[in-house]
Amino acid sequence: MSCRENPSDLPVDPVTLGDVVDALCEPWGGGAHNGRGLHRRLLLPSRDQLIDMLLALRSALFPGFFSDWDISAESKRFFVGATLDRVLHILDEQVKRGLCFSCDRDPQVHHGCDDRAHQISRAFLGRLPELRRVLAEDVKAAYDGDPAATSLEEIIFSYPGLRAIIDYRIAHELHVLGAPLIPRILTEYAHSLTGVDIHPGATIGERFFIDHGTGVVIGETCVIGKNVRVYQGVTLGAKSFPLDDKGRPIKGIPRHPVVEDDVIIYSGATILGRITLGKGAVIGGNVWLTKSVPPGGSVTQTLARMALFDEGAGI
Repeated sequence: MSCRENPSDLPVDPVTLGDVVDALCEPWGGGAHNGRGLHRRLLLPSRDQLIDMLLALRSALFPGFFSDWDISAESKRFFVGATLDRVLHILDEQVKRGLCFSCDRDPQVHHGCDDRAHQISRAFLGRLPELRRVLAEDVKAAYDGDPAATSLEEIIFSYPGLRAIIDYRIAHELHVLGAPLIPRILTEYAHSLTGVDIHPGATIGERFFIDHGTGVVIGETCVIGKNVRVYQGVTLGAKSFPLDDKGRPIKGIPRHPVVEDDVIIYSGATILGRITLGKGAVIGGNVWLTKSVPPGGSVTQTLARMALFDEGAGI
């Protein structure tokens, strides 16, 4: 409205606040759960609680690096124990909420969601020592692969690529254990912080290093081997999306690259489809690739030509 317009001349719809509230409370038809489910219940996972849990898990996996506590040798055991106890309380409740939401049934009858959530939480807890071992190898890979790194501690404190890998590996374990919805919330939170988008369904071996980080995308069905190095702006994506008889993408089929051990992918490379990058392959910067590369192979752009022009001649 212009400041010169008279408000009395504007059209006025006979709408009350109650009308708007009623309209917004109607199912919005975003899908099977978003229509029926949200209309009947509001028992949804809490993003804030899950982020709090993720921060706590980081600090338990690497005590002293992700919290403000002054942790000594004597207090470390207490700190880790108390932190994991808080993680379990949050995880039990949030996994239960995810299960109830996904089964699309009445939350007053949990259909075993409590017991299943408890099983997932305890199984996840049991995987933490191995998870920390793998993450320690990721830290060493970053140190070995980056001449600018001065210490392992510097990498844990400051590298966004490692931060994204920590959060991905936590989310991936929950994904494998069958916790719905929550793994994607965790990795998208990491994406918002680091610019690195790793789907929790991707399978990534140890000693994985993302240098610089920003703009990396790793799709749901990617399989990445050991000792792989990826630079900023790399996409490991899908080439096409097979559709069902209703024209909707078919979910879960393998459609992203397989990257074998010891592969290096330089900045800006786009690698699409269910192709294989063989062991030890090197993919140059800004390459667009939709075909497999044999073990030890190298793919680079054609070298740019340089020409000299004398006072504009030849332009």
